[in-house]
Amino acid sequence: MSRLVSQQDLEFLLYQVFSAEQLKEYSCYQDYDRETFDSILATARSIAEQHFLPHNAKADANEPRFDGERVTTIDEVKVAWQKYAESGLLAARHSEADGGMQLPALINMACNAYFMSANPATAAYPFLTSAAANLIQAFGTDQQRRLYLKPMFSGRFAGTMALTEPDVGSALGDLSTKALPQPDGSYRIKGQKMYISGGDQDITENIVHLVLARAGGAPAGVKGISLFIVPKFRLHDDGSVAERNDVQLAGLLHKMGYRGTTSTVLSFGERDDCHGYLVGERNQGLKYMFKMMNEARVGVGLGAAMIGYRGYLESLAYAKDRPQGRLPDDKNPQSKPVPIIEHADVKRMLLKQKAWVEGSLALCLLAARLIDEHEEGADTDRGTDAGILLDLLTPIVKSYPSWYGPKANDLAIQVLGGAGYIREYPVEQCYRDNRLNPIHEGTHGIQSLDLLGRKLWQHNGKGQKLLFERIQKTLLEAGKRQELSELVATYQTALKPFMHTLLTLGEALGQGKVSEALANSAVFLDVMSNYVVGWLWLEMADKALATFGDSPDQTQQDFAAGKLQAARYFIRWEIPRARAQLHQLNELDNTWLAMQSEWF
Repeated sequence: MSRLVSQQDLEFLLYQVFSAEQLKEYSCYQDYDRETFDSILATARSIAEQHFLPHNAKADANEPRFDGERVTTIDEVKVAWQKYAESGLLAARHSEADGGMQLPALINMACNAYFMSANPATAAYPFLTSAAANLIQAFGTDQQRRLYLKPMFSGRFAGTMALTEPDVGSALGDLSTKALPQPDGSYRIKGQKMYISGGDQDITENIVHLVLARAGGAPAGVKGISLFIVPKFRLHDDGSVAERNDVQLAGLLHKMGYRGTTSTVLSFGERDDCHGYLVGERNQGLKYMFKMMNEARVGVGLGAAMIGYRGYLESLAYAKDRPQGRLPDDKNPQSKPVPIIEHADVKRMLLKQKAWVEGSLALCLLAARLIDEHEEGADTDRGTDAGILLDLLTPIVKSYPSWYGPKANDLAIQVLGGAGYIREYPVEQCYRDNRLNPIHEGTHGIQSLDLLGRKLWQHNGKGQKLLFERIQKTLLEAGKRQELSELVATYQTALKPFMHTLLTLGEALGQGKVSEALANSAVFLDVMSNYVVGWLWLEMADKALATFGDSPDQTQQDFAAGKLQAARYFIRWEIPRARAQLHQLNELDNTWLAMQSEWF
């Protein structure tokens, strides 16, 4: 059994839950079928297992080094990058006319799942590059596309996004990096950026930085931010690499996890000669960057889900193989110790992990399916609705896996006991890697403000309506199945007070009680995320029973029984825990809002 992801689970999600085979009905995917999808997935899995997984621990133990002039990474990272580039996956989502694979988002995300489980640090380089290329494709000029896309797709150039500054953090409206216009239409960039993943490395010929900066005369705040392409090396008109640009590495940051990915402090324009090239219109940079950021947020959710999944599978394998102790009702000291998976508390920890990580993967694949629906029918009501629902769910897709993935890794360590705490086993690295995910690409708190303060009320609340329509459809179908009737009833009963809380918070915001309503936004995000994932567990249990419940194959029966039991856990334990917090939300509880800084 693979320790990257359960192949049976991944295929079940793709083909039974999210109907991947129906994608061939879309005009842009009509040349694909399941056999083709499976072949692409097999290629991704093979590259991940052969070229990413083997050096995961080595890259963690041997961080990139900076000698004052150049950065050095271990050789295995370069080989992995090259194998990934040769596979065509850097351009997986782009059209065949642009040299891409024209792959559906759903299948592409499933491919990415292998890499994020195998080695999230090395996988960060190609994933950032793909996202940067997507932005240039969407908003760049014809010349910018001509100069940068082909070398990015082929793996000659890598990409980054440079937003954060040392004194600004997530408050992008306060950024101070400047862009001075030049007679030739270019700009001179001056400022410093921090926490830039992949900001320097020795893997590619060039690095294409997408930099947020403020052009002269720009208004204050986020409305005055523009976006610029700032390459490490400038290019000749024919696309060949020219002289070094005035982009300097000020230093590497040494992280708790993701150690194989360089985290950099970059100085732009120390010699006042940093060339940058405007993307799109001035003062529209944040709007453009949000395309890359939203893509990255879904990617962070997937990464958190898969690091959690990897830890779960490692702890599951250990629990099956490790004999220790006897069951409480066995008083015979001569009897053989049982595998620790037979102990109820170990089952508890494994079942929690299963519910969290398999639910997280389903959540991420749902987002990918919505991307496909939106892109195929962008000019139709169905496509528009898919985009609205995706926009609503993005903070949840980013935050739920990022919050519960590390919790799953924490339980994986606990399952292994003392072995989980040492580097000879991978679960402690999984935890360190995953702990980054609630922070980068918008912290848990920022996502919660985005959800409760903005996303829920966009389009006159249509995203809510679309979500609850899908939930009700699942409840109707699952409720017909005897095995799920209790769980459906429990969920329906819990859904009513959640709807009341949503109405209460909406009214408070409408009355101008913004600080009071948003003070508990992080709690609300957690609550709503659990309701969404609870819905997905009912959907998965229903589909698993329909597909495998009557199968003569014992493995398939076990798979369906496992899905049902995980759904039981989630509805019986996680949903009541979420529901218990609704009272404080309804009351606009001010416990932490009223706390004074002097009282700490």
